[in-house]
Amino acid sequence: MTDDVTTPGTDVPDTPTRAGFVALIGEPNAGKSTLLNRMVGAKVSIVTHKVQTTRARIRGIAMHGASQVVFVDTPGIFRPRRRLDRSMVAAAWGGAADADIVVLLVEAHRGLTDGVQAILDNLREKSGDTPVALAINKIDRVKAEELLALTQQLNGAFPFVRTFMISAERGHGTADLLDWLAQAVPESPWLYPEDQIADLPMRMIAAEITREKLTLRLHEEIPYQLTVETERWEEKADGSARIDQIVYVTRPGHKGIVLGKGGETIKAVGQQARAELIEFMGRPVHLFLQVKLRENWLDEKERYTEMGLDYRDGD
Repeated sequence: MTDDVTTPGTDVPDTPTRAGFVALIGEPNAGKSTLLNRMVGAKVSIVTHKVQTTRARIRGIAMHGASQVVFVDTPGIFRPRRRLDRSMVAAAWGGAADADIVVLLVEAHRGLTDGVQAILDNLREKSGDTPVALAINKIDRVKAEELLALTQQLNGAFPFVRTFMISAERGHGTADLLDWLAQAVPESPWLYPEDQIADLPMRMIAAEITREKLTLRLHEEIPYQLTVETERWEEKADGSARIDQIVYVTRPGHKGIVLGKGGETIKAVGQQARAELIEFMGRPVHLFLQVKLRENWLDEKERYTEMGLDYRDGD
């Protein structure tokens, strides 16, 4: 199976155009961001080995023949403990409720966990008439007979309209999934320009890229206690962009860890983020990072607005 699952949009005179939203849902680390990036053919969502790294609903746009498939990479659905957790889970269910099609990703080697069962229980109530497809991901980690048994078990637990066996990381089965989605979205004019791959402001994409580099370098709880905001964006006369970002942390000790000895950690993060931004934007970028202590950012409404999340009260 080829790894390249995207094809340029083409003008087909006798073929009606199609367009629609596809919500990718599942437990944290199920592979939603990896699948989104695979489908779009470019990196538009954070991919790390840590769970719960996607915070907002990230929209990636795939052109496939006469169809425009708008993928919504939702935060992983889990049992929320903090306000940020509640906002992330609400964003995930909101993405599913607004979609034309829902795709549930389940990790093949983990199977029908308590978390997946909880998602299925909620789907019965929240999906309504929206078709729900099943994508069993990371199929390279289990044997064929285990996959067959898991497929039967999951389809016995919920009436999925289709089941796909995929490896989002390797690209196996993803072309078949995209083919089906391109035909399953409604007939409609395209919702975005043909060459657009994401429905996110560049300011947010830039902040997410920097946050990914921080998440990859830092350990344990710290990545979940920080956020990155693009404070200033200046277009220069020579075609380059100057980007000033602030990394907010919640504890004084975290500031030193993010900076690193002699500033080496934040310098390395800046270099990695800048290199990816240059590749993504196709032009020179000057990136400047500051680390600031903001102990209560997890409870500040404006921080949630910046992340594209609703500020949620209650349990």
